[in-house]
Amino acid sequence: MYAFGICIDRHYLTPGLATIASLADSLSPSARESAALRLLSFDLGASEMLLLADLAKRVGFGSFALARRSPLRSAQMADASYITVTTYLRFEFTPEFVRRPYLIYVDADVLVRGDLTTPLDALRPGEVGAVRDEFNPAVGRCPALPGAAERWPLLRDRPYYNAGLLWAHTADLPRIRQGVEQALVRHHRHILHNDQDALNLWLLHAGRVRAVDAAYNRFEVGRYLERGNWVHRVVTRPLRSDPAARLLHFVGPEKPWQAACPSTEDVQEYRTLLKRTLRHVRALGAAHPEPVGLR
Repeated sequence: MYAFGICIDRHYLTPGLATIASLADSLSPSARESAALRLLSFDLGASEMLLLADLAKRVGFGSFALARRSPLRSAQMADASYITVTTYLRFEFTPEFVRRPYLIYVDADVLVRGDLTTPLDALRPGEVGAVRDEFNPAVGRCPALPGAAERWPLLRDRPYYNAGLLWAHTADLPRIRQGVEQALVRHHRHILHNDQDALNLWLLHAGRVRAVDAAYNRFEVGRYLERGNWVHRVVTRPLRSDPAARLLHFVGPEKPWQAACPSTEDVQEYRTLLKRTLRHVRALGAAHPEPVGLR
């Protein structure tokens, strides 16, 4: 009934492998067998594609496909400090490629802890399921969409959503892509957070959102607390590790597969998953470099 979609480039090959493993962990063996895994990339080589396919089979996914795609020609990288244009590939999934009624898009810098399929039960045709962004919760009250609230006052305080986990009817994918492309062309001066701002512009003007509980896309904030206290001014929930989170999202430039990343409780959990994933890789006989300091 559904497919998971991930976009992976050479910079995110290692975390992409870990994401596949954690998605498999979140499902029962029978659910894994019936689920599909769909990957998009624009720069992976043949050996890297084969490794991803072999790992998907090893962890039990019954259907796998990987395709090369190019990002939107109108793609605008306002912030390229640690994000590549691969981020725009999330809009290049098509019904012909997915071949399932639903697509659950997942970023590659996440740790999946629980079943992500439940929100599909409430998703109506034409809706995009999304979780409110913890760092940019509302239009005009955060850095996202600069100038949008001044240009369209009625948009002020409207929810702003994170694009790291999305649920959609596959039939709606072409319309989503078209809407994002139009937002990039018509409202490019309001783009700060790249494709995520473009998606939110379309959702605010023409799209329909099915808001999903925050536990499905919980930001890992411990890394930020190691560097300062600004998170206390932005995030209102308790800042300890959340055991109820179904997905931990490692947003920002410091990633848990990097040796210099602060070793918080959630980062340690991710690294345990990564080590196990790399054992799978070694068992497959693949020559894949391991992150320094994580052996």
